[in-house]
Amino acid sequence: MAKTEVRAKKFLGQHFLTDEAIARRIVESLSGATHHVVEIGPGMGVLTKYLFENKDLDFHVIEIDRESVDYLHNHYPQLDVIEGDFLKYDINGLFQEPYAVIGNFPYNISSQILFKVFDQRDSAIEVVGMFQKEVAERVTATPGSKVYGILSVLLSAFYTTEYLFTVHEHVFNPPPKVKSAVIRMQRNNVSHLECDEKLFVQVVKAGFNQRRKTLRNALRSAGLPVDAVDDATLSQRAEQLSVGQFIQLTKTIQSCL
Repeated sequence: MAKTEVRAKKFLGQHFLTDEAIARRIVESLSGATHHVVEIGPGMGVLTKYLFENKDLDFHVIEIDRESVDYLHNHYPQLDVIEGDFLKYDINGLFQEPYAVIGNFPYNISSQILFKVFDQRDSAIEVVGMFQKEVAERVTATPGSKVYGILSVLLSAFYTTEYLFTVHEHVFNPPPKVKSAVIRMQRNNVSHLECDEKLFVQVVKAGFNQRRKTLRNALRSAGLPVDAVDDATLSQRAEQLSVGQFIQLTKTIQSCL
């Protein structure tokens, strides 16, 4: 199995993938729904080389580390390398059309990356990426699961989420202490929710921020009115509700505001 030697930078929270077969498999997991692609945190280019093979892509990378930026400029002189922080960068300014996001994401900011994608859901129509396994399981979880949470609900409201495959520790430099996994998220046909979307986010977060409590107590603790909500719903915990039930709950609360 061919491997690429890379220099690890622990201070960025990044573990560099060294298995070429897995790198190619990640890139091939893009559906082709759009030819506009941005790679986050390419490092020394283990995914970049396979993305670069596709000449039809309108392809950009965002990298915060100066040494990695220099490496990419030297090895891919035609590549558009943006030196900066994805969390602070206006990706929508790169493309006039919907785009896909791909990457071996730094574990320490992976949830923040997903929340930013959620905020840009009308433009970011696909995500393929490597995450810590527990984050991947959380994103793709269904109601009733112990790992079903805020990200599960918010992302599945607007995306079809898929757990593609598990990646073991030994294919990284340095090896992480946890397993990783690759997921794919594809924008669904929901253009907007049938409720106030800001309130929907507030209700979901309120329910899961005190997930051991019933929704009656969790929502009241967040200052949300529950008098019009039926007892059957209020007696449940947040992890038991589907996206549709959260939407209905939000509509009911909205009617009381």
